[in-house]
Amino acid sequence: MTILSAPGPLGAGGVCLALGMFDGVHLGHQHLVRQALLDARALGAKSVVVTFVPHPLLVVAPDRAPKMIQSLDERLRILGTLGANGALVLGFSKELSQVEGERFVRELIADFGRVRSFTVGEGFQFGHRRSGDVPLLVRLGKELGFRVNAMASIRIGDEIVSSTRVRAVLRAGELGQVAELLGRPYAVTGVVQTGDRVGRQLGFPTANLDVSGLELPPLGVYAVRVRHPTQDGREGPERLGALNLGHRPTVAGQGSPVRCEVHLLDYSGDLYGQELTAEFVQRLRPERQFSDVMALREQIGRDVERVREVLG
Repeated sequence: MTILSAPGPLGAGGVCLALGMFDGVHLGHQHLVRQALLDARALGAKSVVVTFVPHPLLVVAPDRAPKMIQSLDERLRILGTLGANGALVLGFSKELSQVEGERFVRELIADFGRVRSFTVGEGFQFGHRRSGDVPLLVRLGKELGFRVNAMASIRIGDEIVSSTRVRAVLRAGELGQVAELLGRPYAVTGVVQTGDRVGRQLGFPTANLDVSGLELPPLGVYAVRVRHPTQDGREGPERLGALNLGHRPTVAGQGSPVRCEVHLLDYSGDLYGQELTAEFVQRLRPERQFSDVMALREQIGRDVERVREVLG
């Protein structure tokens, strides 16, 4: 197994593992992590989340691979806020896809030294040809001395909470439903990249975030709340922002890649290289092409005022 990122020293009490993809870290995922935390406290162990990158389908069936709800960094950040002691990120590869479920579990236990519990979803399958499942974990648990938690799915309404459902409502632009499934507002996080400075020329400088490979809401302009750390690494003040998600047809043409640009209201400073998180609150309007850059500039001014009205 290729380990891309591993937790620090875990002590002699062993570990309690929560195993899964955890894309989106929605309410169902949080349910798994909290059970691992409960086990760890009861057993005097450490809690560790085991996840993968890239999505397994991107390796074994690329044509069926979904877009990710969030970046790996954002996934790990949200998992950290839940209180896990660490995360093990495994690089999913062709080689790993050929590993039988039992071998995967035994190698994972050998790497950690002592595993006290496994927590997975009740229908979770893993390993070559889905040879790993809950019954396998139960059998190995009796042999190797770990308990198994097969957690039932969380339901909201008549449907289970799943990454697939989150993607569907996100594509539909139902930000309220997305927040309900995630247990928090939908957000994108990224390091500010150098752009073409068109926003600055229009009088509305923007921070450009990389959203390639992510599932996104409908294109358009959004009112967002923005967080970014201060120079000493602490959490900075929350700021209001107008976020444009789209092809920028007025300045770049219809065929240009989708860009995510955030204008922070009442802010002046250098954000290049800093990490920003933009929480989506409300879609203000769809993307459209304007007759010229002056018309675009006037509309951006109206968008900024609308952000003030929406977010107060």
